[in-house]
Amino acid sequence: MKFFSGFGFKNEQELFSDYLTDSQYAVGGFSYGTQKALKYTLETTSRIDRLILLSPAFFNDKPMSFKRAQMHYYKLDKNAYLENFLSNTCHPNDIKIESKYISETTQNELNDLLEFEWIEQDIKKIIDKNIVVEVFLGEKDKIIDSKAANDFFSKLATTYLIKQTGHFLNA
Repeated sequence: MKFFSGFGFKNEQELFSDYLTDSQYAVGGFSYGTQKALKYTLETTSRIDRLILLSPAFFNDKPMSFKRAQMHYYKLDKNAYLENFLSNTCHPNDIKIESKYISETTQNELNDLLEFEWIEQDIKKIIDKNIVVEVFLGEKDKIIDSKAANDFFSKLATTYLIKQTGHFLNA
């Protein structure tokens, strides 16, 4: 499986083994990594049978003021921003993410994540290539609005809204 990591994460694929397919023809990603997985799937000529989107970083519903505020707080104190981000990622559970899964971030990555626009036609192009698209969302996500994301993705792909879980899809 080709896997793309989320913003501030690395090597977290093993934490999502319950949701991922062990296949050389599968592509997946978590959060920010879903955006990269989508782009890769659209651009590659390699065979892909399944695209797995874990807690897609979906900000289509957010106003520009929200995105500017996120960038402002990141620039103001990157470490405090990331600490709050990681805490919100784990909500509703009070768990600590092991340091081996945490990576450095950049302002450009955060900007790319926030500015990314999910486009229905892109997902339809993937489905037209006979690629199965699965989306997993946490009902209690504090990073994205899981209802807005569910409304968008459920029209296009097999979408699972997992009760009592957050962005990290941990029960």
